[in-house]
Amino acid sequence: MLALPGIAQASPIFMPTGELSAQPVGHYELCQRVPEECSQITANPVPLTLTRELWTTLIDVNNAVNAMVAPLTDMEIWGIEEWWSYPVDGVGDCEDYVLEKRRMLIEKGVPAGNLLITVVRQPNGDGHAVLTVHTSLGDFVLDNLEPRILEWTDTEYEYLKRQSAGNSGMWVSIEDGRSVAVGSVSSNR
Repeated sequence: MLALPGIAQASPIFMPTGELSAQPVGHYELCQRVPEECSQITANPVPLTLTRELWTTLIDVNNAVNAMVAPLTDMEIWGIEEWWSYPVDGVGDCEDYVLEKRRMLIEKGVPAGNLLITVVRQPNGDGHAVLTVHTSLGDFVLDNLEPRILEWTDTEYEYLKRQSAGNSGMWVSIEDGRSVAVGSVSSNR
């Protein structure tokens, strides 16, 4: 097995997915405006072989997008609560980071079926979107809130649903049976 920095050499750990799930409204609206974003079909999707070259590409794209996009909410940008789009004028929210990373990686030859928009819940209860890369060494997360690329099990998120690997316009539930670690405990003493 290929030894990469920061990647354990145990068996690959994949997100356990379940039944079809409701497509997020923002993604549905994006599909209406940009149909090609949601029309990628992958017959018999398989994990992408994680090579040193691919790992370097993932790091480069994650760092580049995190550096070139400044975080603003959809309300601040568009004046509405939820609007999925590519970053505009160097600003965006979590879905915008994800879409740009996905677009750049597809342009570099990474199959769309291995780049899955994923909806999570942060430890504080807020919703968030990350990009999951489905590889031979497990599922890895590219995130605008974390500079490192982590195995999905090494994050503090609760995983809710993600795009289907076989059809970018469909979503599946994630059976996240992990115990979500408590990041900190505060006291009012």
